[in-house]
Amino acid sequence: MPPASLSAPAIPLVSSIAPLAEGTRAWLLDIWGVVHNGVRPFADASAACARYRAMGGIVVLVSNSPRPCDSVATQLDGIGVPRDGWDAIVTSGDVARTLIGHYAGRPILHIGPERDLATFTGLGIVRVPADAAEAVVCTGLFDDERETPDDYVAMLAACRARELPMICANPDVMVERGGRMIYCAGAIARAYEALGGKVEYAGKPYLPIYELTFETLEKLKAGSADKAGLLAIGDGVGTDIAGAAAADVRSVFVASGVHVKGGLDAKAIEALFPPGAPRPIAAMPKLAW
Repeated sequence: MPPASLSAPAIPLVSSIAPLAEGTRAWLLDIWGVVHNGVRPFADASAACARYRAMGGIVVLVSNSPRPCDSVATQLDGIGVPRDGWDAIVTSGDVARTLIGHYAGRPILHIGPERDLATFTGLGIVRVPADAAEAVVCTGLFDDERETPDDYVAMLAACRARELPMICANPDVMVERGGRMIYCAGAIARAYEALGGKVEYAGKPYLPIYELTFETLEKLKAGSADKAGLLAIGDGVGTDIAGAAAADVRSVFVASGVHVKGGLDAKAIEALFPPGAPRPIAAMPKLAW
């Protein structure tokens, strides 16, 4: 039997998505780290998406943003991501709203910035301090430019002491914003779990966001959710790649500062995707046609 390190075929490093796009009906495309960096759009990625759509392909942006899809669309417009590069958006926030809806009319502690309040619109949620809450909804850090999970130790300990359940509206731990790494809601959720707290996650890599994506695809075009014709593209090893594998969808890894600090090469790829772990069919330094 060959050694474990040799038991899985090498993941090819490619510079063009074009050959991999052949024979696919739709892309399940991550946003942050693939389409933009939180500050500016990636021109090559936008051009690739527009070209794919012009050939008849469907692009659904699948994001772990804690905000609903319409709010994310507005954000993309503000950053300058062209509308001709996507057909629909599905977000972790869309899934989270279903979970949050179970607490309609009840008091919850919201951990996250004011910009995420659209997640609660129309749900009848009452936001209160931790000592009056029945549950916690984490959409991020209050100030992700300055804070880290260490700033939440006391708050999380108080929530754990009261055995409050938490809904995490964004499983991402970190993202790259304009060349800087910032913490996301997933980092707070992990810290809460480390204290023994109970957390429900919305978004990738969990199946509900993929189920909603498949429903969205079918509404766009009947038969487009056939998994054999889907390709997930993302920069998150534990979210995009692992989630696609769990949903039985092929994936392509795109390098970003979340996992790749230097250049992307064969050694880096094998370190990220050892045999036995969920593995993409290819890796790219950036999304480009």
